[in-house]
Amino acid sequence: MTPIVAQQHPTAARAARSAARVPVTVAFGDGIGPEIMKASLKVLLEAGAGIALEPIEIGEHVYRDGHTAGITPESWDGLRRTKVFYKAPITTPQGGGFKSLNVTVRKTLGLFANVRPSVAYHPFVATKHPGMDVVIVRENEEDLYAGIEHRQTDEVYQCLKLISRPGCERIARYAFAYARAHGRRKVTCFTKDNIMKLTDGLFHRVFDEVAAEYPEIDNEHWIVDIGAAKLADTPQAFDVIVMPNLYGDVLSDVAAQIAGSVGLAPSANIGEHCAMFEAIHGSAPRRAGQDVANPSGLLLAGAMMMAHIGQPEVAERVHNAWLATIEDGVHTYDIFKDGVSRRKVGTMAFADAVIERLGRAPRTLRPAAYASDAKPFAVPRATPRPPARKELVGIDVFVHATKPAEELAREMQTAANDLFALTMITNRGVKVWPNGLPETFCTDHWRCRYLAKPGKQFNKAMALELLAHLTWQGIDFVKTEHLFTFDGEPGYSLGQGQ
Repeated sequence: MTPIVAQQHPTAARAARSAARVPVTVAFGDGIGPEIMKASLKVLLEAGAGIALEPIEIGEHVYRDGHTAGITPESWDGLRRTKVFYKAPITTPQGGGFKSLNVTVRKTLGLFANVRPSVAYHPFVATKHPGMDVVIVRENEEDLYAGIEHRQTDEVYQCLKLISRPGCERIARYAFAYARAHGRRKVTCFTKDNIMKLTDGLFHRVFDEVAAEYPEIDNEHWIVDIGAAKLADTPQAFDVIVMPNLYGDVLSDVAAQIAGSVGLAPSANIGEHCAMFEAIHGSAPRRAGQDVANPSGLLLAGAMMMAHIGQPEVAERVHNAWLATIEDGVHTYDIFKDGVSRRKVGTMAFADAVIERLGRAPRTLRPAAYASDAKPFAVPRATPRPPARKELVGIDVFVHATKPAEELAREMQTAANDLFALTMITNRGVKVWPNGLPETFCTDHWRCRYLAKPGKQFNKAMALELLAHLTWQGIDFVKTEHLFTFDGEPGYSLGQGQ
């Protein structure tokens, strides 16, 4: 990749010479990625960024060369050494066999906190919510993004949702620490714990525990569906919102769009050891090579990066020049609006317009103040907890069968004995035996629950004996889940309708 060489203003050049040159791994990406990265780096360097760029190759052509995660081992080495990654969007090839590079990098390097600000720039960028200023803190490593999926029957596929107490605690602590450091007044939690009582229930419960340690910051919880509706309708009601991975991914894009444009939204991915900075949008291959893409999301992510590496004055200079450019109506096509915008420009012309305004502050929009707005805080860790008293009390056996529930129950009961019994059969979580309803639609995937009888104990030897019996019976079991209690509390859900 050709290095970026910028002619610096005298003051910017002095700042660059005096600043320590921090190694930064940079990826130019796919689609519009190379264009917006060149534009963003040109602005950062003109603003005096003290960085030493170390380009790596990632993305579509790396996938095509046989690296299923879109990144080579050598690139991992560079990332682990610099600990700072400035990444343009990449394209994941269509079809199976390719892993999401974003998810892989976040999880492999422990980038557990995804910080996504969504700010309205009224009246210079069209929005229905002029006062919007929301920061979404998204958990980045867990939830359905574990990517553990299986096809189990002809009709049923599964995706495992994994939520851990340490993961919940770290992201909740990060949200409150971020709010305290940036003078934010409230942290809101979104979950769906009225349905997913164990996984989302844990996220909500840990949020409440952490909130108690920050009495000066208001806290609240919303069920995610009504919370999302409220966010779309009245975003001014929120300040910092913390969410599990999937909700955070979806709603941070929603928040960015209703603020003005997804193209304006930056993203920071923070971990204990490394950090990655990127725009939230994709590679937009249809716009590649046309010099029309908006570099703003990646540029503002670059400003976040500069603050992260200890150069807040550069971040402030860049951000304020960008705000002044937006105020002056110099806009790319995606936010251009007749009567508001004054000049439609391409990618590099927009970067040049920002450079022309380095040293200026916006007149109407609130100026950025990286050097004074935030207080530094350590990346939170989870608090070690003593293990619970864990007791095996039964087993769920998942079966592939096309017979009616009553017939399946008769066959499954033959594997029970004096110590444990078949207590329930569900289909897609709905109880269909005993006392099922004929209106319930069933697939070929059944959960058959065996529990220890009162006063009896269950063990793994019994589980093996049970599965051996089912094998002899010709039962096609496709999965099992052990049922445990933890300090006497069930560690498993009941069936709907039970």
